[in-house]
Amino acid sequence: MSMAKTGLGRGFDALIPKNVDTVVLFDDQDRIQKLAPADIIPNPNQPREHFDEAALVQLSESIKQYGILQPLVVTPHGAGKYALVAGERRWRAAQLAGLDKVPAIIRTTKELEQLEIAIVENVQRVDLSALEQAVSIEKLHQQFNMTYESIAKRLGKASSTVNNIVRLLQLPEAARKALQEEKISEGHARAILALKDMPEKQEELLMLIVKHGWPVRQAEQFVVSVKEGFRETKQTRERMSSETPATKQLSKRLGNAPVHIRRTARGGKLEISFKTDEDLERILASLG
Repeated sequence: MSMAKTGLGRGFDALIPKNVDTVVLFDDQDRIQKLAPADIIPNPNQPREHFDEAALVQLSESIKQYGILQPLVVTPHGAGKYALVAGERRWRAAQLAGLDKVPAIIRTTKELEQLEIAIVENVQRVDLSALEQAVSIEKLHQQFNMTYESIAKRLGKASSTVNNIVRLLQLPEAARKALQEEKISEGHARAILALKDMPEKQEELLMLIVKHGWPVRQAEQFVVSVKEGFRETKQTRERMSSETPATKQLSKRLGNAPVHIRRTARGGKLEISFKTDEDLERILASLG
């Protein structure tokens, strides 16, 4: 499981060239202005099509009490109007809260394009870890209202690949840390993600991978066993074991030829190993 080390701990700012103005991503008190919500026009290319009303009401109550903690990002739209680039939930909630002014950072389209290009170029770097790529892609999605499909096209990747990378951000904190520290691989991480509705099983699987050095295939077998209903630890381990009393008995009947069970998402395979053609002929004769 030897992989080149890259540190997610460097932060997202490490993924952006030093000569690029990053105010669009980070608050700059000197450039924040107060704008009327009515002067802000929502982005027609907003990838999020549905805003949960209950969540918006909850956010509006928080805004009433604490204000908007992170400014919106807008671009000039002519006639004293501004087009919203990032922060539509905050903008909608601010209107529900009855705010007459909202904090916003005004950026030009050219500045946003330069920063977007810089970030895309950095995501394409070969030395980024999977988690660093996930963080970068999510920033493009959130800060620039880019769909995952459009990001995939810009990166020259399949949409499924980009979606799978971003899913790594859904890992439990302990698993993210293990992936960052290269104690588990991306394949292990995907197996853990497959149990997202069973946090205790995710924790157990992570422990087993790290403690026993399980390969990805064995982690996947654990997932299959759990999903088939063998949720108790003892049952699960017995279910996913490649050797059982039955395989050992068959192995003995075949002259001690190695016999293993390889489970898959649907069913599995029974594998009988041989070293030479003579071994194969002996096994076939035994089966015949």
